[in-house]
Amino acid sequence: MRKGLRRNTEFTAGREFNERYRYDGKDLGAVCRDGRTVFKVWSPLAERVELLLYRSGTSRAWFRRELRACDRGVWKLELQVSLHGMYYDYLVRIKGKDRRTADPYAVGCSCNGGRSMVVDLRQTDPEGFGADVPPKECGERIVYELHIKDFSYDEGSGVPEAFRGKYKAFTVEGIGAGGSGGSLHSADAAGAAGSLCPANGPSLTGMAYLKSLGVTHVHLLPFFDYGSVDEAGDAGQFNWGYDPVNYNVPEGSYATDVSDGTVRIRECKEMIQALHANGLRVVMDVVYNHTHHADSWLERMVPGYYYRHGEDGRLSNGSGCGNDIAAGRAMVDNYIADSVLYWAREYHIDGFRFDLMGLLTVELMNRIRRELDEAFGPGEKMLYGEPWSAGPSPMEAGTMAAMKENAGCLDEGIAIFSDDTRDAIKGSVFQAFEPGFVNGGTGQEEAILHAVTGWRDGGACFVPKSCGQIVNYVSAHDNFTLWDKLVLSMHGEEADFSAGYEDVLAANRLAALIYFTCQGNLFLQAGEEFGRTKLGDENSYCAPPELNMLDWSRAAEYSELVEYYRGLIRLRKKLPGLCDKSPFAAERIGCQEIHREGVVSFRVDNRSGADRNPGSGASPWEELFIVYNGSEEDFAVGLPEDSMWAEESPGFEDGSGPGRWEILADGLEADCRRQVELPEGAVRVAARSGMLLGKTGAGGRRCLIEA
Repeated sequence: MRKGLRRNTEFTAGREFNERYRYDGKDLGAVCRDGRTVFKVWSPLAERVELLLYRSGTSRAWFRRELRACDRGVWKLELQVSLHGMYYDYLVRIKGKDRRTADPYAVGCSCNGGRSMVVDLRQTDPEGFGADVPPKECGERIVYELHIKDFSYDEGSGVPEAFRGKYKAFTVEGIGAGGSGGSLHSADAAGAAGSLCPANGPSLTGMAYLKSLGVTHVHLLPFFDYGSVDEAGDAGQFNWGYDPVNYNVPEGSYATDVSDGTVRIRECKEMIQALHANGLRVVMDVVYNHTHHADSWLERMVPGYYYRHGEDGRLSNGSGCGNDIAAGRAMVDNYIADSVLYWAREYHIDGFRFDLMGLLTVELMNRIRRELDEAFGPGEKMLYGEPWSAGPSPMEAGTMAAMKENAGCLDEGIAIFSDDTRDAIKGSVFQAFEPGFVNGGTGQEEAILHAVTGWRDGGACFVPKSCGQIVNYVSAHDNFTLWDKLVLSMHGEEADFSAGYEDVLAANRLAALIYFTCQGNLFLQAGEEFGRTKLGDENSYCAPPELNMLDWSRAAEYSELVEYYRGLIRLRKKLPGLCDKSPFAAERIGCQEIHREGVVSFRVDNRSGADRNPGSGASPWEELFIVYNGSEEDFAVGLPEDSMWAEESPGFEDGSGPGRWEILADGLEADCRRQVELPEGAVRVAARSGMLLGKTGAGGRRCLIEA
């Protein structure tokens, strides 16, 4: 059996097959508009393809019709009637055997995705969706990673019960300051709302909280149709959703009605529309490296083509999920690129995060970047991903894996998560008790200083084209939360995760200060800013929602930590020297120094200039001085008296008057402006904390160097 599979795989992957059957049309699937419906599938090995139509997701077929074979392996059937709301699948005959399959290109589906659905997409648009546009970007991007169910499952979220864990939770404005009930965007929510303010709950939750935090992008864990949750089951089910079934259809368990396939589409659009209306862009977490099962619609439509196989014919397992998508093959790449563009166009998605991007190819990722730029404008859509895989996977000849070591071959507009920065700050994500710079580790000083420039000055296994290729973070949905990692590494396995350890809070603030003052892109896991805990569960992908959900009471309990993050977010947007993403950004960093074990400092040329860092605006501080003290003792450091650049440095316009140093952030407060009035010209940086100082100038200086 495996030998036969291997021969078939070699055939479908060959150059001759590609040249004969590659189809570059953008019309595969069921297209319903203008009073007609056209069905098209790509199945070059098929001897016959038959359409079956159903009136519901569970009824028997009431209509059958064969599709006509066309060029390049495409089969087509055109009907002069709108079949919006009807369900369908196919019988595909290959080697004399009929196999039933849903449509891999479907844009709608039945409950649990077993049947495809014909959808006139304009009939699924919420009111005003045609005019929906993302909020204008004003400089720095700060991404907040969030799971749809986590956001509102807690009854303290202020979301009505009918909407908790659903797309529509994002249409609820949330709780206002002082505990007053929030307003609802959608009229049908009013009856379900009840009291939006839980007793003794936090003053801000939900959408109101997101707006107040100051982040610019909400990164949503996968919300295409996935297979690990029974959409008709109870609300207590949970999964992160990294197991795709229907790539171009929203997940049904987040909809208020799973029996009608149009509801999930409309409510998903309402969620995105509401986020846009509240000043937030939306990033979609996408998983194009494997599917829920190897017996997928892709496999049933073209056996052996869409998956990678080893020399022995077995499915490769670089994803750790038992099957790897064969990125690098012509129609596989077309499928993935077309899917990304579909979500961007139809759902107004503003960016994409690629799961296990190392299983995809540099060529495919660069193509996606190019096609998004052509469709929406250069850099308008964010692209970033995990530059690794869970194991080896055979690549197509002539392709290059989109791994970290090959990041220099990626387009500059494709960023990667920096595990180097993450682990230097807090220690290995795989070793619970291994510390990093902020929690008692040693020997991390050089790595921390490399991280400041986004690794542009070396220190990693590659040199990025600019710090814009780097995503700085210390926690994500994978592995321990930042809080849990710090608690375990600082207090041991018997520690109490609910205890408000002062040393953990200090380390948390220092970790945040460090990555918020590194050049590159900023990313944080939802709830990191209020000490989110999963009680030490490092892989909660299918744990109960009660463990995974955002506990909104912690936002009130740790309000000072929340305010520290808010301050860092506000402050970051004022610092062009750190926001600069140009290839020359690292030149702004100077005077790096390791003072002793656990203490480092550096200076930043913070002179603003729209020509060098578009959107950054003017800054009142021409220079920054930053100190990180990860040690257990206070450290006194002298303030720089000179300027870090030559007065006649070519390319700069001189200002007038001497500058004064101000403390902008320390171990307890961020976005403050406190004058430094120390006769000895030194400041004391508390143990396990940091300090960010800005030097004002009477006239300021304007950078004239073009990026």
